[in-house]
Amino acid sequence: MFTRRFTWSLEENALSAALHERREAGLPVVDLTAANPSRVGLAWDPAALCGALAHPDGVRYDPDPRGLRSAREAVAAYYENNHGATVSPEDLVLTASTSEGYGWLMKLLSDPGDTVLAPTPSYPLLEFLGAMECVRVATYPLVARDGGWRVDEAALDAAVTPGARAILCVNPNNPTGSGLDDADRAALSRVALRHGLALIVDEVFLDFPAAGAGRLATFADEAQAPTFVLSGFSKIAALPQVKLGWVAVAGPSDFRREAKRRLEFIADTYLSVNTPVQLAAPAIFEQSGACRDAIGARCDANFARLESWCRESGHGVRLAPREAGWYACLRLPRGVGEEASALDLLRREGVSLHPGHFFGFPPDEAWWVVSLLAAAADLEAALPAFDRTLRRL
Repeated sequence: MFTRRFTWSLEENALSAALHERREAGLPVVDLTAANPSRVGLAWDPAALCGALAHPDGVRYDPDPRGLRSAREAVAAYYENNHGATVSPEDLVLTASTSEGYGWLMKLLSDPGDTVLAPTPSYPLLEFLGAMECVRVATYPLVARDGGWRVDEAALDAAVTPGARAILCVNPNNPTGSGLDDADRAALSRVALRHGLALIVDEVFLDFPAAGAGRLATFADEAQAPTFVLSGFSKIAALPQVKLGWVAVAGPSDFRREAKRRLEFIADTYLSVNTPVQLAAPAIFEQSGACRDAIGARCDANFARLESWCRESGHGVRLAPREAGWYACLRLPRGVGEEASALDLLRREGVSLHPGHFFGFPPDEAWWVVSLLAAAADLEAALPAFDRTLRRL
């Protein structure tokens, strides 16, 4: 009766089961997996958000498949003001979320059974999104070098097989926090052009550079390779509950023209973006800076605290460099199992974090992934628990 396009993983894994048991027992949990700013003291002022959403024209329905012109102009202004990139409103298509944008682009580019290439380590949602579109997601490795996780052109080239249609990139990557530098960008462009592939670049964390890292470059003004850039309010405005994302179409003019024509057809089939959030877009962009700054300050402070703990703890834990984003990646010393240590930390200490295999870190390495959104007090409470767990294992 049910689809066979993907495997239904309905059973809890060991970590999820342990977390559920602890909460059912009424035991406290220090959550270092937080991805929702509104639940960790980084929410918008209610009056400001409600005021932005109270536009009187929200009572009328006059849809444009690409999204209201005023909202697309606001997105174009964001690229100009925040990233110095010229993006035409005509090259933008609004979506209800970045995930929906992925789905539309897989529909646009792929037939059932075709392949898209995704980086590893990176966010595991990409595999599920591909499966829902009957698209195979193959991986290409990111290589740890030059203080980050870089694209290896030879490995990417070798990952391209018949039926490949697109290369997925995350800039900056989640959770490693590495941005794509000029060499990465050139390698991606060469491979895409060599094999006739499109680039799909997820830039939801682009506005959260680490202290001293400088502004990361967007792909939204890419001129050579056929490119789609995804972003939205979930991250850059810290509003996961206000569903607005977009696709920016970049690359050669002939490609942009044909891609937009077809993408508009898909968008017109769904008409998923609600009118009030589109009308609110200019005000949300204008007022989002304060919450974004608060997130950046917390992430930088928590990362600095983890740096000092790694130096002083004596456990041999290494903190990976971070250029941007909301996460810290801690490489555990040889001999410590990431799954066993994460379970021990949760069951005996009440601290929840992600093991590295969740994001596809190399299987011969052990990693913990920690959200930097956590309140400083929660991180501080977790560090002695880290100590005790690592001493036990």
